Amino acid sequence: MEQDFLITLTNDLKAELEAAASDEGQSAASLAQKAIADYLFSRQFRTLRAYLLAKAQDDYTDEDIFKIVS
Repeated sequence: MEQDFLITLTNDLKAELEAAASDEGQSAASLAQKAIADYLFSRQFRTLRAYLLAKAQDDYTDEDIFKIVS
């Protein structure tokens, strides 16, 4: 189920988003949705990495953690 989410952008940021969306052949909304999803994935990755490194006796590489969260 999709829901609307209103954000306010500066004129410059909106113009850049629309230009990037046009270059990518996507809507601005779908590009923004992907950017948010990518950010949340990266945030989850960093959080899990910090947790695992604190708990681990062996060092995990970024690739190891990527495999765990993927």
